[in-house]
Amino acid sequence: MSKSTNHKILLGAHMSIAGGVHTAVDRATSIGCTALQVFTKNNNQWSGKPFSESDIAQYKEKITAAGIAPVVSHDSYLINLCGTNPDVLKKSRAAFIDELERCEQLGIPLLNFHPGSHLGAGDDEGIKLICESLNLAHDITKNYKVKSVLEATAGQGTNVGYKFEHLRAIIDGVEDPERMAVCIDTCHVFAAGYDIATEKGYEETFKQFDEIVGLDRLVAFHINDSKKGLGSHVDRHEHIGKGAIGLTGFRLLMNDERFTHIPKILETPKSEDLHEDVENMRVLKSLIQT
Repeated sequence: MSKSTNHKILLGAHMSIAGGVHTAVDRATSIGCTALQVFTKNNNQWSGKPFSESDIAQYKEKITAAGIAPVVSHDSYLINLCGTNPDVLKKSRAAFIDELERCEQLGIPLLNFHPGSHLGAGDDEGIKLICESLNLAHDITKNYKVKSVLEATAGQGTNVGYKFEHLRAIIDGVEDPERMAVCIDTCHVFAAGYDIATEKGYEETFKQFDEIVGLDRLVAFHINDSKKGLGSHVDRHEHIGKGAIGLTGFRLLMNDERFTHIPKILETPKSEDLHEDVENMRVLKSLIQT
């Protein structure tokens, strides 16, 4: 999409839901976000308190008034869809289904999740289990509008998803591929070895992504600089321009007309007054060439 269409920049941050899921919308609008990511429950618990009708109504009213769309939900950090411990796998699958249900209730179209950690079983075995988990979840949530959004990972520890080929293999192993989409985290892909910090590396990265996964699957960006270097496989987010990616990579991304319509969401460290989000958004907007 060309910038001459004057399309608004979809830029925002992950916001806290302390005080109710609708409060994330208030936080987002207070600093001028046009994109938003939330947890729909406490991210360190297996299950959340069910939404009341009033919770749902309040959230929908606020998000409609704010005009923020699409919203992305991030699943709980406890979920591991390729867990080798049968109890953890069972809990993870139930929790993932719950996450899909919560998104569907709120009308959130995108559920972002980390593919999982194979814990020594190997990438192939991990991918196989992830596909089984997703097929089970999709079967139970037939006709839901919410998509399961694979997040590209840094490859820290035994995490699956640090190669575009992993993402492709998972999509190919899912019986309902229309339910699948992808989120690129700039810190993660850089730490995984994709050099988005240089013009040549940036072009090559997205060429590979398009050939292997397909740009049509890409529905969200997590916009984070990286504390660690290229190929470090360490997931440590840094403020924009203050890390190893630097401003060139973000300048390329912010001016890439292929991604104008895709929400770009900060997951950088912040305090309660959100001044860091304000500054990071200011830096990103300053990179846009008119």
